[in-house]
Amino acid sequence: MSAVAPPPAARVVSVVSNKGGVGKTTVATNLAIYLRALHEELPVALVTLDDQSIVEHMFRLAPAQAGAGNLKHGWSERSFVRVLELGQYGIQFVPPPPDTGPLKSRAHDPRTLARILAATPFAGVWVLDTKSDLEELTQNALFASDLVILPVADQSSFEEAEKVFTLMERDGGRKDRGRVLLTLVDRRTKLDEAGRDLEQRLAAAVDRKGWPRFQTVLSRSPRVEALNSGSATPLSILHHARGTAIHRELRELAEEVGKHLDLGEPEVAPVPARREPERSLVNELRSALLRGLRGR
Repeated sequence: MSAVAPPPAARVVSVVSNKGGVGKTTVATNLAIYLRALHEELPVALVTLDDQSIVEHMFRLAPAQAGAGNLKHGWSERSFVRVLELGQYGIQFVPPPPDTGPLKSRAHDPRTLARILAATPFAGVWVLDTKSDLEELTQNALFASDLVILPVADQSSFEEAEKVFTLMERDGGRKDRGRVLLTLVDRRTKLDEAGRDLEQRLAAAVDRKGWPRFQTVLSRSPRVEALNSGSATPLSILHHARGTAIHRELRELAEEVGKHLDLGEPEVAPVPARREPERSLVNELRSALLRGLRGR
């Protein structure tokens, strides 16, 4: 595991969790879109190491041509040149195979994916979406990544994150590439006598472990669930959830990821810091509301 593989020309970020239902694919797909929007000249490519069709449904612009390749063919050819397609939102993607099972027999060497990315002429950011396991393909993603995002939504996914950190530490001592992202946050439920919610408890547990974590947290959002399942084509949070907390939070996450990958300053204005309205403004708004209710 510690042997060096040729570094790819691009930066590589993966989203990894051994537990399903923590928002892994939602983070990977929408992070790719936000990075592309914040850095308009930056090529962004998405590779899913899962056999789910959500990535293809979300990004494909036209029906696949007869004989078109997918991840399985790119893996066999040791390059994604032939199978990389330009998709929706300006994102390039590698179509997933109908079944990733046969690929695992070709992924025993955890350096394989890093070598494939290095052999593919692409100078941008690869975003890797992984299956909910820690088997061969996920280990390849861990080895290839400059940054590993670990979604944690509950105690179970917190425990699974520890397994990923252990794998990365075994992988040549590169544990510091991992960074926890708290997801599906709901601050309404208090868990203990101190009034802490689940986010606060998980953040404290991560900090006690000494694991790096993103300052951004992602809220649970019914809007996201509707975008993912409301039609046959999942829709992007950037374009279809304006004005929501998750819209702002994903941009903040993309800005943090950009800093960790050293992508330079975003080409659009940063998200303004949140602040409470000044008291005088609150009074003015209340007065205007009362005037409206009185018909004045």
